[in-house]
Amino acid sequence: MFKRNKERQQPRLPTAEEFLQYKPRRLDFEWSEKADGLIELKVPKFKSSFGKSFCKVIKKDNMFIANLDGIGSLVWKNCDGNKTVEQILEIMKKKFSEQKNIDQRLFLFLQQMKGLNYIDF
Repeated sequence: MFKRNKERQQPRLPTAEEFLQYKPRRLDFEWSEKADGLIELKVPKFKSSFGKSFCKVIKKDNMFIANLDGIGSLVWKNCDGNKTVEQILEIMKKKFSEQKNIDQRLFLFLQQMKGLNYIDF
């Protein structure tokens, strides 16, 4: 996702044009669509063996449910690895035409999902 500047070796953020060509892909999470069309993600609390063991000791599930809103659900459903960010943005503009700054919301949401390792590009 980030390109390195050869002189400084610091990650370079993609331009908006570059980002629009990315193809976000959901990672391997269990998810379901509720009757109202919103998405529920089943996400592990811990990935390490220590964290998993801790959950067993305290008799708690190692998973939690992340509930996405309408925009997040639409984006999640379209992160199939085939559609570009630009195509997802066009779908969002049609569905949420009354929303302001929809492109910024999409970019930030995708960055957050990438940071949480829920999606990849």
